[in-house]
Amino acid sequence: MRQRLDKFDKQAVYEQIKGHPFFKGVPFYEAQKLMDKCVLKRFETNELIYQASQPREGLLLLLEGMAEVFIFEDEGTIEALEVISKGELVGFPSLADFLGVSKSNKYEEMVRVKALEPCFGILIPYSVIEERFEDVSVRDYLLQQCAMRLKDIYTSLAEQVKITRRTGESDRFIVRVKDVMSPLVAVEKDATIQEVAVKMKENKTDAVLVLETGKLTGIVTKSDLVNRVLAQSKPYDLEVGQVMTKNPETIARLEYYYAALTSMVLGGYKHLPVVHERTGEAVGIVSLGSLLRKKNESLVKAIRNIERIEEEQLPTIKQAIYKILETLIGDNVPVSHILKVITELNDRLMVRCVQLAVDSLRNKKGMTPPVDFCWYMMGSAGRSAQFMMTDQDHFLVYEDGEEGQRDLIEHYFALLGEEIVIFLERAGFARCKGNMMASAPNWRGSLKTWETRLRQWMLQATNENIMLAQNFFSYRFLYGNLRLNEKFQATITEQLERSKIFLYRMAQVEKEHQVPTLDHPIRSLFKLDRKQIDIKKDILFPFYHSLQILSLAYQIFAGTPMERIDYLVQKKVLTENLAVDLKTAYNETMSVYVKQKWNQYKRGESTSSVLTFTHLTTREKEELILTLKTVRELQSLMLSEFSI
Repeated sequence: MRQRLDKFDKQAVYEQIKGHPFFKGVPFYEAQKLMDKCVLKRFETNELIYQASQPREGLLLLLEGMAEVFIFEDEGTIEALEVISKGELVGFPSLADFLGVSKSNKYEEMVRVKALEPCFGILIPYSVIEERFEDVSVRDYLLQQCAMRLKDIYTSLAEQVKITRRTGESDRFIVRVKDVMSPLVAVEKDATIQEVAVKMKENKTDAVLVLETGKLTGIVTKSDLVNRVLAQSKPYDLEVGQVMTKNPETIARLEYYYAALTSMVLGGYKHLPVVHERTGEAVGIVSLGSLLRKKNESLVKAIRNIERIEEEQLPTIKQAIYKILETLIGDNVPVSHILKVITELNDRLMVRCVQLAVDSLRNKKGMTPPVDFCWYMMGSAGRSAQFMMTDQDHFLVYEDGEEGQRDLIEHYFALLGEEIVIFLERAGFARCKGNMMASAPNWRGSLKTWETRLRQWMLQATNENIMLAQNFFSYRFLYGNLRLNEKFQATITEQLERSKIFLYRMAQVEKEHQVPTLDHPIRSLFKLDRKQIDIKKDILFPFYHSLQILSLAYQIFAGTPMERIDYLVQKKVLTENLAVDLKTAYNETMSVYVKQKWNQYKRGESTSSVLTFTHLTTREKEELILTLKTVRELQSLMLSEFSI
């Protein structure tokens, strides 16, 4: 919609634009003449501001609202380029025509602009731009804006190109939260429970947001009404403020859908309020079901109830988790988000298995834990990199107890270790072929037993003991007594301080498994003399082990690879630049690894970490070269730490 400015509009618009760099310093009487040539334009939500092939008449100065610049291709693909806010100009590409340095082309004609919310602004025609172009400050402003916008677009494209380079981006990935959220359904804080129930029924929703003088202050769901009202026989005229969940986590409406999914899975939420990214105003709500495309309600129910699931339902969780994994992989969600979501779900499932094991001994044998204990994950699960349910890797630590209790304690935890293995197996985690599980005597023990075991590994640094230690030092505390966990950490610290030669031996062993280089044996790789590489053996294991040894040398005993990198930067062992390169290399490698393993699983093949080069594009080969170079740099840094 467009209309000429009347006298009243001129004064109101002038008040808004007089401080803008394009009009700054222009007296009102001169500004009136300029505004006579301008056009006031209004746009509703999702209305196109510029069509793809529409001739540009000038620049649009946005006075209210937000707009999105995007590319719309013939096959319907949409690629978001940038978001334009109040006070910014729309139509910068047309400046090239104005300056006479280029003409429109087919790529420019693919670019469109739409309103993300009700917008209005003034269209500044080229005749006005020409008049103001004589002002040096205006030229400086336009140059500055062009440079800033170009940088923002490059940053946005860099992220998207990295993700789409391999398989192309799916429609789902570019969907923002605003496109999957439900409309805002809200009540004021003093509304009654009955009013909330009526709102839910009328709007066919399971959740209502609670506002206080227009600001989001809480959320109430159907389950809240059942658990906090009906189950406790509270009156229906009770104010909702007394039963709502206060200050809920929120998600901005322009975030991608996978960011909302990550927040909901990690936080255990069923609903997430959606807010305006600039004002913080509540604009809607998104549910876990809508993010999972509402294809399988039983899947959503299973995920929500992992902590309460019973033994006979354990196998159903694996398929539910795999369904989410398939959705995330299919939508080309960044691997870092995939690992976060799946790790959290796997963690909850494994913790539930431990709880069921404890309950089983109590119900079947009348036995309860005689002392405090802790249960730890190792291997890929310990590194938060277990995206599929692979072999079990875990151990038990428990208090020493009184002298007369020793046999009882050992007997109980031998039974518990076996029960844990059984329940994890029922949930889909296969038994470890190397028997590195809490059911094995050498992977459980009291604090003193573990102290002796660690000392033995470190004094007798055989290749076998080093291999055991490599798996052990990827541990992650998952269940049990926090105080005991602190004591266990202190035991590890003490043993490492007394056996520094052990880290030297670990480094020596690692030198025998150096990362391939371009000279040997990878140079011939691209001539197909060598046709494949083992992702785990040649990239991931050297990365994990080098990071592990460096971390242990600086008393960093646990943490995911990303956390260890950050810790080493804090201790000035790694530079910021190397840290960025390492994280990029790890994410690139895991992205290839996750997709390969998943595709093998879907095809019913035995999974393998061997990557065949004939299946790679030239760009992927280049990325592989950079990844190998970066991991080798980490390995070299680790070896130099021990003067090897």
